[in-house]
Amino acid sequence: MTDSVRRICILGGGFGGLYTALRLNSLPWSSHEPVEIVLIDQRDRFIFAPLLYELVTGELATWEVAPPYAELLVGTQIQFVQSSVESIDLAGKQIQLGIGETLAYDRLVLALGGETPMNMAPGAAEHAIPFRTVEDAHKLQDQLRQLELSDAEKIRVAVVGGGYSGVELACKVADRLGDRGRVRLIERADDILLSSAEFNRQAARDALSERNVWLDLETSVETITADSMTLTYREQTDELPVDVILWTVGTRVVPLLESLDLPRNDRQQIKVDTTLQVVDCPDIFALGDLADCKDASGQQVPNTAQSALQQADYVGWNIWASLTNRPLLPFHYQHLGEMMTLGIDNATLTGLGLRLEGPLAHVARRLTYLYRMPTVNHQIRVGLNWIQQPLRDLLSV
Repeated sequence: MTDSVRRICILGGGFGGLYTALRLNSLPWSSHEPVEIVLIDQRDRFIFAPLLYELVTGELATWEVAPPYAELLVGTQIQFVQSSVESIDLAGKQIQLGIGETLAYDRLVLALGGETPMNMAPGAAEHAIPFRTVEDAHKLQDQLRQLELSDAEKIRVAVVGGGYSGVELACKVADRLGDRGRVRLIERADDILLSSAEFNRQAARDALSERNVWLDLETSVETITADSMTLTYREQTDELPVDVILWTVGTRVVPLLESLDLPRNDRQQIKVDTTLQVVDCPDIFALGDLADCKDASGQQVPNTAQSALQQADYVGWNIWASLTNRPLLPFHYQHLGEMMTLGIDNATLTGLGLRLEGPLAHVARRLTYLYRMPTVNHQIRVGLNWIQQPLRDLLSV
């Protein structure tokens, strides 16, 4: 890199990081003031997280849900570096990578997302599976496959957490295991999906009931072992046998960011202003799970994939504006609705005046996510595969 080239370093290749990089790549940079766009992630694949559940049932393949960055970034000016980040020197504007390199930056984007805390119950870290990565999905697949090949009469799966991830996982696992499965969903509150619309909650309750998923509401997990878990309900404690435990409760900021002297809220999220610049640090932008963000109207922005996608558009533009002496744009969040998968060929969708459930919502959800996939080439490959799949299924009968 010459002295005239300005470098934008993006830490994290999820929705916030990858889509920020792609937005930056699409903008009209001057050849007289060149920039380097560097995307850094410790994994080699992007994860389209809302479709990760389809790996459990085999509805989708890994390449569809988690395409390699090398494939997605062909033909762009984005440089991808596969590495962990060891430290960030805010004063010196440098990043120390796990592969031994040091990168200087002119603009820094924090898009590292969050991680599932596995210390909320004794034994969770050793015996439960979180569900954020392709590796998590493959580990769950492997465990279920071994149990399906065993002579066990029933396969007992516990899903901890009655939020979106927990409900979606419980439905997918129940559909995969069928009559052989004994799936239970454990939630500390008195209902599931507390932040969702009643239409979605009722559709989820119906889907869980149809699949004979047992609901343990107002129930907390005390301890977990290799083949059991202890639950407490209204001061009554029981130990239950279990084969697989999935942990979907909570999110926390990654440890790397804890050492940075940046303004935070009580959840340790980094505070940003309406331009998505870190408060009092105009050269640093933050988005996604790790950002405490209020938009231009003052509404608190939820930490969802939908939010990160919208934020990425603004972060890309505002970085370009800050480097080309243009005015930055305040972020305006638009809630476009909610979608959940509730088993094979079943979903619910609300938003923009629509309320759908069942197979029609499943198709609408798939098409919406196809449109939101990161590149046109990947959209075409996945779309063609989806179109051809029914024909392949028919020919295989």
